[in-house]
Amino acid sequence: MTAIQIHDIGSLLNQMLKGTMFDHFLLREASVSQAFQTDIDGTLSTRFYSEEECRQLGLTGLRFIPFSHVRPFCLNLIKGSRKPDAFRFVFLLSPAHQANTIARSGSSFRTEDVTGMFLNLSYKNDILTCTTGISYRIFSPDKSLEQEWDRLAAVFFRQHHIAIREM
Repeated sequence: MTAIQIHDIGSLLNQMLKGTMFDHFLLREASVSQAFQTDIDGTLSTRFYSEEECRQLGLTGLRFIPFSHVRPFCLNLIKGSRKPDAFRFVFLLSPAHQANTIARSGSSFRTEDVTGMFLNLSYKNDILTCTTGISYRIFSPDKSLEQEWDRLAAVFFRQHHIAIREM
């Protein structure tokens, strides 16, 4: 796990809410505090979509909603002349990207050993930080996958031209 301070908050929010920067992530949860508190539970409601709609939208087998599906709602929630007091987004790497990351990491972990690879964005007191994390199904003293995920998170922000400082 690592913590990254994001200096270019406006650019990140613009790419996150108006672009596709986080579209290969699922939204686990979000919270936005402004004149009132809004909490979003990203758990996918299987009763809302038919099986055919799930197939067409690429939702089959997902536990959480792809961020691309809620991005317009989040944009409407945050946009305006006043910035929020605070917000938090918990992103989960999509299963396909997670499997690819594990395979490319060179670690001994298998796809079924990992339940999630997370990016947690937290904004408060004009400071935006991102912490990384991995949730495992097994115990292992091997930290190679975590180190690779931390490295890839920094690369991800740099590739999107977001100024960061690892803490």
